[in-house]
Amino acid sequence: MALDLSRHPCFNDKERHRYGRIHLPVAPKCNIQCNFCDRKSDCVNESRPGVTSAVLSPGQALHYLDQVIEKSPNIAVVGIAGPGDPFANAEATMETLERVREKYPDMLLCVASNGLNVMPYAERLAELQVSHVTLTINAVDPEIGAKVYSWVRPGKRGYRGVEGARLLLDKQLEALRTLKRHGVTVKVNTIIIPGVNDEHVVEVARTVSELGADICNCIPICPVEGTPFGEVEPPSSEEVAAIRSQAGEYMPLMHHCTRCRADAVGLLGQAMPMETLNILRESAAMPLEPDAERPCVAVGSREGMLVNQHLGEAQEFMVYREANGEFEFVESRPAPSRGGGDERWFELAKTLHDCRAVLVTSAGNAPQTVLAQAGIRTVMMEGLIDEGLEAVYSNRAVRAPLRRSHQCGAGAGCAGDGMGCG
Repeated sequence: MALDLSRHPCFNDKERHRYGRIHLPVAPKCNIQCNFCDRKSDCVNESRPGVTSAVLSPGQALHYLDQVIEKSPNIAVVGIAGPGDPFANAEATMETLERVREKYPDMLLCVASNGLNVMPYAERLAELQVSHVTLTINAVDPEIGAKVYSWVRPGKRGYRGVEGARLLLDKQLEALRTLKRHGVTVKVNTIIIPGVNDEHVVEVARTVSELGADICNCIPICPVEGTPFGEVEPPSSEEVAAIRSQAGEYMPLMHHCTRCRADAVGLLGQAMPMETLNILRESAAMPLEPDAERPCVAVGSREGMLVNQHLGEAQEFMVYREANGEFEFVESRPAPSRGGGDERWFELAKTLHDCRAVLVTSAGNAPQTVLAQAGIRTVMMEGLIDEGLEAVYSNRAVRAPLRRSHQCGAGAGCAGDGMGCG
């Protein structure tokens, strides 16, 4: 089935006031560290890539999409753009794209990536009719790239400096060539960083044009406090115009970019309505598979009153269910013996097969991943068991432990529209 590619507002300036897009934030991890980037997942008042008010599982994302489309039928594009990189979270990304394509066959699909790990999925993206891919390429000279990136991690090993920048560049250019061979429309984003790559942006445009890129987007840096480039002065509008004019000699340019958040929704530049933000947060608080029958919640507790155990230290889990508005203790279930690597967590998933979530004070990435694949959400919190159960069963966010890595100054009660703190 042929898709109407003209409906994509980022690639067609004439349609940006008519058609909207929605970004599904299912990709929290990243495989590179840019010196201008700080990924946050709980600030509603910053409008830039890398920021979202919630992270969703593929099942939650589809539920969220259903609710948004019901209220905003002009959504023409479903994108995945973080808050990390889609292909550092490839399983969640591909599953989400597959689910959306199955349920919404006419929907345009797109992803935005740094390009490091696109290649293994290029053919499948084309099969799913992912029509648009954005690659962020900030340098085609590894010496310059080394100033932009702190590290690059294609697998378990990280690379720094020129070595890391060269590895990333090779993967990016290979991804661009391959996507074009599969007929995918490719946009190249380049961040203009004064004193670093501002005199090099035109060379990026020339290079990617020769490889078949369709459109280029030269974006002035948005300094983020606490990052290595946090004190960099953004280029003036005149400097940006001059760079774009030179880059435009090689390929078409996008001039209407709004530097979208990883959970952006609606028309370009439009603030997320509070109603939609609430749907996003409610979706994130639901079971990983919202339609699954999972009546119970497991708890790591020493005395049966507080959530006060790390997932790995619990020798047993207390299991509760909701009945007539009350929380009913079902039974205690023994935790699998320590050791055995991921097998331990697969056994735990079987033990908690009827649980939609497990409440603990903290948990490692490996068990969270295994449990998530089994449809069990790991909720990290501190406080009364009843408070946690009430939040889970009412699909509300649970108060995170105090050691959380980032929190807005306004705290948990912060409200906003993603367009800046007022």
